[in-house]
Amino acid sequence: MINFYSVFQNMRNFKNTQWKVLAGPILILIILSMMVLPLAPFILDIFFTFNIALSVIILLVAMFTRKTLDFAAFPTILLFSTLLRLALNVASTRVIFLNGHTGTYSAGRVIEAFGHFLVGGNFAIGIVVFIILVIINFMVITKGAGRIAEVGARFILDAMPGKQMAIDADLNAGLIGEEEAKKRRLQITQEADFYGSMDGASKFVRGDAIAGILIMILNICGGFIIGILQHDMLLSKAAQVYTLLTIGDGLVAQIPALVISTAAGVIVTRVSTNQNVGEQIISQLFYNPQVILLTAVVLGILGFIPGMPNLIFLIFTILLFTLSWWLNKKKLSLNNNISLVSKNKNESTLNLNNEASWNDVELEDPIRIEIGFNLLPLLDIKRNGDLLEKIRIVRKRIAKDMGFLPPIVHIKNNIELNSNLYRIFIKGLEVGQGKCLYGKLMALATGQEIESLPFKKVIEPTFGFSGYWINKEFKDDAEKKGYSIIECSDIIATHLNFLISQNINELFGRYETQKLLDHVNKEIPKLTEDLIPNVIDLTTVHKILKNLLLEQVSIRDMRTILETLSEYSINQKDANELTSLVRISLSKLIIQKLFYKKSIIEVMILESNLEKLLLDSLKGKKNSIEPGLSDILLVKTKEAIENQKLINAPIVLLVPHALRLFLSKFLRSQYPELTVLSQLEITESKNIKVTYIIGNK
Repeated sequence: MINFYSVFQNMRNFKNTQWKVLAGPILILIILSMMVLPLAPFILDIFFTFNIALSVIILLVAMFTRKTLDFAAFPTILLFSTLLRLALNVASTRVIFLNGHTGTYSAGRVIEAFGHFLVGGNFAIGIVVFIILVIINFMVITKGAGRIAEVGARFILDAMPGKQMAIDADLNAGLIGEEEAKKRRLQITQEADFYGSMDGASKFVRGDAIAGILIMILNICGGFIIGILQHDMLLSKAAQVYTLLTIGDGLVAQIPALVISTAAGVIVTRVSTNQNVGEQIISQLFYNPQVILLTAVVLGILGFIPGMPNLIFLIFTILLFTLSWWLNKKKLSLNNNISLVSKNKNESTLNLNNEASWNDVELEDPIRIEIGFNLLPLLDIKRNGDLLEKIRIVRKRIAKDMGFLPPIVHIKNNIELNSNLYRIFIKGLEVGQGKCLYGKLMALATGQEIESLPFKKVIEPTFGFSGYWINKEFKDDAEKKGYSIIECSDIIATHLNFLISQNINELFGRYETQKLLDHVNKEIPKLTEDLIPNVIDLTTVHKILKNLLLEQVSIRDMRTILETLSEYSINQKDANELTSLVRISLSKLIIQKLFYKKSIIEVMILESNLEKLLLDSLKGKKNSIEPGLSDILLVKTKEAIENQKLINAPIVLLVPHALRLFLSKFLRSQYPELTVLSQLEITESKNIKVTYIIGNK
């Protein structure tokens, strides 16, 4: 038994969804049928009327479209409408040749109306009007729209890489999400496809105009032959009937073609805004009352010239004066309303739209790099930009060396920055900047170069080495001359690595402490559970680890650190003293880092009297010394550091354990490259060599 309900439901679903899918194929079949099958005059009238209505709809849709992609189907519609007009020309030509001898009504009432009423029944006038319409369509509208579409497609394609890089930069900076980035990329691709399609689709209309002229000539000539030879018509009668039918047929096709060509021009010439074409014209052409007033004055002067139609000029002058007065009044009223609203907002809007909220609070990035516009390609993977990958390598290397993962590096494009500059911020404070030339390489002086390069000498931003920005083709030549070649991304990554290492303690907060302890808890759960917070609190642990990082001591060996704290933190609560005890436990690691692959420890020491004087000054847990003594100590330490650099020895000062903490804080503020070691941190397996005694005269 047939289930009528299911059949009805399927028909309803088909009606709601699938008919749109079949609309295109059905239209193509109708067009092909019109070219092959003979049509009755009444059917021709229906299709001609539909063609006119379709052209008007297309023009109005183009006029009311606010953005170009809102009418992305226009190139395809242009193709279908052109095929429809050509099919109508073929069908009407067949009917004219078959039934034209019977009278001007033989091809339908629409063609007869266009042949009689629009051109007054005069075929000469009809030919002239038809040719004028074809020239307007072919030489003016279609040619201009095609040129604009061609240039627009070229500009869109040229701008695509820059737009893609801007999207990638916003994505990397966290300004937009992945979905928004995909949406913007799709929009750019669709825009390029649209202008490329319009460049080709404009050729349809040009070809249609040429076809219209050829069809008119063939219809007139063919009509003469058929009317005179086959139907024994007089020459004048054949000329009148077939010419009027041909002109009517041509006009009924060319007027919709002209309308659709205008729609194509509207689509490609408009600028995408939140207004349609009509709103743009009115708001931008009739917005200035002074322009309207001056136009009225000019028309008024022309109206006084003898022989001019004074009444018409006077009417337009009065209308323009009235429009100028109305626009000026509207403008003054708008300004008064704006002033009133602005005045009221000082009291009311403060508590409404302009009220401060948590959305106005922007958290500072722990690490941020701001780059100029010319350096954006370094972020574009499609153009072999590898800066992001090298920043990941920097974070991994620091995590491996120092024992904790530094925060994510945020990269932002600063439009106010010089296009070749970059700046590095740590917690909102600028800690370094440099200049890079994208597409070029830096040739760094190694001390073994044999000659200079024919480029402007520059200073490398990280360590202050001299170098040159060179073109890529000079790479091999520079290497042969002894220079070290570095890319732009390597310079920024090296600078970032250096600045993070110098400020590593600033990046290690309570959050990082907790994450590190959570990670350790997975490996040694019992040790952390018994220690924190039962014996020592998280704040003290954070301060101890931060003290170690401040002096470039790795905290990778968390087992030793936690075991030392477990042993001493029961009786000792001072974070600085606990840091000193942890340093002693990590002494082998510290010595290995400072004197890697060296059998002799080369250090500086204090002169015995100076050492005794400092110990006496710090008795009673004082944290300061006399100003005169501090000045002498700074001067002597500077001399010692310069000596260490001359002999290429580590800049390490060995002092008694009681002086280490104070001297480290005091001297490192002036000389960050100096490392202060306690005598308790020196292992017995190494030989000590004193290279300089600070305080000797």
